[in-house]
Amino acid sequence: MIKKKRLGDILVEVGLITKEELNKALDKQRGSGEKRLGQVLKDMGLVTEDQVMGALEHQLGIPQVDLKKFIIDTDIVKLIPKALAERHMAIPIRQKNDILTVAMEDPLDVLAIDDIRLKTDYEVVPVIASKEEIRYAIDQYFSNEKMINEFIKDVNATKDTDGQDIEVDKLQEMVEEAPVVKLVNNIILEGIELRASDIHIEPQEAEVRIRYRIDGILHNEMTVPKHTHSAFVSRIKIMADMDIAERRIPQDGRIQMIVKDKEVDLRVSILPTVKGEKVVIRILDKSNLMLDVDELGFLEEHKKQFKEMIHSPHGILLITGPTGSGKTTTLYSALSSLDTDSENIITVEDPVEYRLDGINQVQTNPKAGLTFASGLRSILRQDPNIVMVGEIRDKETAKIAINAALTGHLVLSTLHTNEASGALTRLIDMGIEPFLVASSVIGVIAQRLVRKICDECISEEENILVDSRLEEYLGNGRDSITLKHGSGCRECNETGYRGRTAIHEMLKINDKVKRLIVNKASAADIEEAAKADGMITLETCGLEKANQGITTLEEVMRVTKVQVD
Repeated sequence: MIKKKRLGDILVEVGLITKEELNKALDKQRGSGEKRLGQVLKDMGLVTEDQVMGALEHQLGIPQVDLKKFIIDTDIVKLIPKALAERHMAIPIRQKNDILTVAMEDPLDVLAIDDIRLKTDYEVVPVIASKEEIRYAIDQYFSNEKMINEFIKDVNATKDTDGQDIEVDKLQEMVEEAPVVKLVNNIILEGIELRASDIHIEPQEAEVRIRYRIDGILHNEMTVPKHTHSAFVSRIKIMADMDIAERRIPQDGRIQMIVKDKEVDLRVSILPTVKGEKVVIRILDKSNLMLDVDELGFLEEHKKQFKEMIHSPHGILLITGPTGSGKTTTLYSALSSLDTDSENIITVEDPVEYRLDGINQVQTNPKAGLTFASGLRSILRQDPNIVMVGEIRDKETAKIAINAALTGHLVLSTLHTNEASGALTRLIDMGIEPFLVASSVIGVIAQRLVRKICDECISEEENILVDSRLEEYLGNGRDSITLKHGSGCRECNETGYRGRTAIHEMLKINDKVKRLIVNKASAADIEEAAKADGMITLETCGLEKANQGITTLEEVMRVTKVQVD
């Protein structure tokens, strides 16, 4: 519960105003009608908004939130009407069980809290936000609702009377109209503003769900009625130069936008499902691309090994991990750190996510016969020093890449395996002779992304660790370690995390590993041998980053599945 203090008394207590200034402000407030005391003090130039919010946070322990960086489920916003939100400068931002968290300009306004409690039938917990941010959120979310209503009305007017899907010619006309254009643009721009990596548009039984992936975690953004789905998806298809009449097969496309003087590429994937076409928009913001090896989050030992491998005269370096684990960023960083003036670097990718100066990039086009294998075969006739293959997907591509490595080229590529050692057995499973794998591969890097602790609210806590692997990492006889976590603040929107970094597992191919490969040893046997030679596993790398205060133990557990009792 909030302590029973008045704003004026708090500001006097912390020394921002004097008692006399408070009395003058109170007199002026009485003469100004509806004005809040905080606004009167700001109008008089006695305090700033930041000073008021800081005093409330410090004295009462009420956290601040930055609503311009906060995703609010539209169903939560709709718990109170726009008029009530504007009257009290308050907007609901989170609901869990019977608790409703409300961002308020004045969290001490008991009447406002009571109004919202009576309207929603939830226990209200206030947090602090500036008037400007609350106004922004009200305009944003209630205008979204207005846009959705206009969009629904537009679709209803165009929809056939028998309830069937809209015909293609009508759909073509409608998706160029203002309501759907505004709504789709707003969803994309908001995703960019919130640093989302992906926007998911997912048809459900009775509605279409829109979610953003931020720092690897999906967040609900809004829902629209199911019958608007065709118009919604068709607008995106037109933007991405796709066929709006085709709804039976997957389609891929690309959209280029300039947002606040930044060049942003959107990679669009459409997949037919039993409930309709699912859309995923991958946001590729070039300003966020990390091309410096020092920014990739390597441990010092890993950084040294990585630089040695990418400066090898020949051989294959593989990067493994699931989709969205940052493999392409690591490959691009490797290429950008090499001397493009003295090296002929050529890539074949599907798709080309970022265009890099000084590097010759080839986009695959399977319909025209340009696959990874055919592209790689042609690249080798272009006198390259270094070749990057976006992904080794089949035996033919793997065989050409290995031949390139054995004839004096450095080849960088990716594979989808869970651990580093699994990449070696995967190549053998593809049909590559073990002795060729042992002779050509110089190293494998397994990679994952973990969320970083927010710099603004980082604090320490004591953790008791009893898992055997953690005991081995911490040292004999040690059963606890002081780790850091994020307590939640306005910068991280109360999550305790902001941004991501990578954890790695680097397997260098030495003579012992080569013998195991030739003898067709299992991935587990190769991993054990590499660990005996000092390989740092993903789990250990993650624990080291938790120990350094970069991430949390829970985040490492989530990503690597380490179990702690």
